[in-house]
Amino acid sequence: MSLLNVGVSALNANQQALTTVGHNIANVNTPGYSRQTVYTKALVGQNLGNGFIGKGVQVATVMRNYSALLNRQSNVANATYAADSSRLQGLMQMQDVFSGGDGSLGNAINNVMNAFTDVQAAPSDATARNVVLTRMSELAKRFNAASSMLEEQDYSSEQQLRNDVLLVNDMAGQVAKLNSEISRALASGHQPNDLLDARDQIIRDINQYVQTSQVEADDGTVSLFVGGSQALVLGMSSGQLSVEETREYPGSQRMALYFSQPGGQKLELTAAMVGGGEIAGVLKFRNDDLAEGRNLLGRLAMAIGTELNAQNQRGLTLNGLQGGLLFNLPTTSTGYSNIAGYSNVGPGAGTTTVVDATKLKPSDYKIVFQGGNPSLIRLTDGKVFDSTSTPPLDAASLAAGYAADGLQFQVPAATIAAAQNGDSMLFKPFGTAASAIEALVHNPDELAVASALTANISKANTGTLQLSRVGANDFAGIPAPNDPVRLTFDGAGQVSYQVYDSASSTWSAASAPMDYTPGQPLTINGWSIVLTGTPAAGDTVDVANARDFDQAYRLNAGNAGAFLNMRDQVLFDEGTTLTDGFSAAMAVVGTRTQSAQLAAKLSSTVAKNLELDRTAVSGVNLDEEAARLLQYQQAYQASSKVIQIAQSLFDSVLNAVGR
Repeated sequence: MSLLNVGVSALNANQQALTTVGHNIANVNTPGYSRQTVYTKALVGQNLGNGFIGKGVQVATVMRNYSALLNRQSNVANATYAADSSRLQGLMQMQDVFSGGDGSLGNAINNVMNAFTDVQAAPSDATARNVVLTRMSELAKRFNAASSMLEEQDYSSEQQLRNDVLLVNDMAGQVAKLNSEISRALASGHQPNDLLDARDQIIRDINQYVQTSQVEADDGTVSLFVGGSQALVLGMSSGQLSVEETREYPGSQRMALYFSQPGGQKLELTAAMVGGGEIAGVLKFRNDDLAEGRNLLGRLAMAIGTELNAQNQRGLTLNGLQGGLLFNLPTTSTGYSNIAGYSNVGPGAGTTTVVDATKLKPSDYKIVFQGGNPSLIRLTDGKVFDSTSTPPLDAASLAAGYAADGLQFQVPAATIAAAQNGDSMLFKPFGTAASAIEALVHNPDELAVASALTANISKANTGTLQLSRVGANDFAGIPAPNDPVRLTFDGAGQVSYQVYDSASSTWSAASAPMDYTPGQPLTINGWSIVLTGTPAAGDTVDVANARDFDQAYRLNAGNAGAFLNMRDQVLFDEGTTLTDGFSAAMAVVGTRTQSAQLAAKLSSTVAKNLELDRTAVSGVNLDEEAARLLQYQQAYQASSKVIQIAQSLFDSVLNAVGR
């Protein structure tokens, strides 16, 4: 009987081994499946006096091939790659807004500026004027369309975040449920391999959305933590994630990830706390990259629109009136406050106003109050304006209006007084500029292409003076009608001026001498004139109001020439001209995208290598399983032969006893 028992035990053990190999082969393509191996041990032999005779074999357990270290490393690497790839995807979509070509925003800007060429050649031609206005209307619509594309990305990213947290919450509940099942199953003394694989796969999926750390308990449960120490899964219960507007600046549309236990308070997780995962990548894109894209686009609209408005107001329309605004622009914006009792509405709101379009930076700003001393922070690079800056920033200057980066920041004194240490205000001065810009002039007669000034070089001059350009910098400062200004040169590099008074028919006393440099503007009372050549002593130039000469200003295209000169005007950072402004914005977005591509490529390589290492331990190799299948098949057949021999021997004994 002992031989028969040995054969039966071997038959059972090899049958279970064959079943396990078949289970491996069946799950070769199952995500997260870990290869299982049957471990056997010999039954304790029986002492027959002359030695121990074996009783056969039994299955000790079925183990899964698994490395906890590689699994955790792979999860972290995959979370990092998911964050990098989701951010890259958003940046590549945003790059479409800042693309070149005939249909680009940059081409629309160039078309507007170049359209003044025909107007300069024929200032009274209605067709040429209409072309300029059409180009301006197209430019405003291009800005609106580009802003709409960014708004759509904003909406899509928000929906993606909300869908992601729903998936994470659902999977966290599944992990808690599996924890319960695994804990009960482990009471049998053996590991429920398939349940463990299912739980590990869900945890791996969770890390695609939000990075977690995990701690295993003695009862076999696994607790998952997000944000460093917040228990998304604790034993057999799970918390909840949500995406909402950050509480720091209500109304600012900046999103944040929140964590809460059932019935508990919501805790805001900072970007640094979130770590990796798709949610982290989308949050970074939405709050940082997309915000910079809006600022680049908004600064472009604000600067170009403001400068074109100002230039049109320096000239005369076809009706002899001062030019008006060409574009509607939100040149003043309000801040978002976390000061108790004060918000971004009402008399306590802080504001920013554009005062110099040539100094604007594409950035959001934050004012922080500490010990009654405010400091202004430019968020793109961390530049700080405080009491040590020039000019210094303090509570009084902020209440009166503090100028920095072409903006005037103003916060009411009562709001400043109410601020506690650490309170702050967020300013987004360019957030709505591109969506709000609108062409205001549709009548060609209202395009101010005529200069408000005219200049006459005396025929009696003996020098080589020539007029290059004359125009108003401030319309209010131009010579009054019939009261010209006479420039007199001393021939030694100095010039003075006199103002004619038509009421008394006299000239004023000569002004203090000014330096004259050929080709450089002479600025007087808000207007300027550019002359070339070398004057002789006593040479004069008269500058008068263009309307002094009846309808002659209609043939004057001085302001159209000034519009054309704006093409090469330095308007943006690092010497970038007006027409190159869009190219500079493209370069900024392109650099961010390229950086994100490199980060995604690196994290992808690391994640793939670690996943290969993990699957090398846990994955199913069909060649190996086929070899094991033959091995256990032969062992099974041999076990059957042992049983057959034992049966034959037993029959022989029965036959012998029967005789």
